[in-house]
Amino acid sequence: MILPIVAYGDPVLRKVGKDIDKDYPNLSELISNMKETMYNASGVGLAAPQIGKDIRLFLIDASPFAEDDGLPDEEKKVLESFNKVFINAKIIEEEGEEWVFNEGCLSIPDVREDVWRKPTITVEYFDENFDKHTETYSGLAARVFQHEYDHIEGVLFTDKLSSLKKRLIKKKLDNISKGKINSGYRMRFPNLKR
Repeated sequence: MILPIVAYGDPVLRKVGKDIDKDYPNLSELISNMKETMYNASGVGLAAPQIGKDIRLFLIDASPFAEDDGLPDEEKKVLESFNKVFINAKIIEEEGEEWVFNEGCLSIPDVREDVWRKPTITVEYFDENFDKHTETYSGLAARVFQHEYDHIEGVLFTDKLSSLKKRLIKKKLDNISKGKINSGYRMRFPNLKR
């Protein structure tokens, strides 16, 4: 089932997510619905807060990035198979000199900005079968993970912008929260007058 994606301005996007256990109600159905929702919106990641749930769950399918001709073959290969579910994820180490990349977000349609992030991270998480993993990601895989991880920490990519950039996009963000946007996918707007 395709779920509505929560728009910028909804308080759930600012909550730090709660850990869940394997008995979380209808977890496999929730993951399936989140995947369907993400693909319907042409996203490469989707976090539970973006569908209104303040839990530590997100999923990633970074394979569309593998089609970028400018990437090294090794990174393309990693991105092609970077399709995972992350439950109760934690970043345990960040390394390297920050690099910039233009990011967007399904909860903030039509806004794209350059964001600086560390290039290499080591993470711990549980998969959908509640098997525990510790893995290290670099490049775009690390970036997509960090973007989705921010969601379960109550952080949006726009929080990482300079105050000047924030002022420049303020009107766009206000319009998104009021539903004055056509995203091309189902959304839920916090300030929509009904």
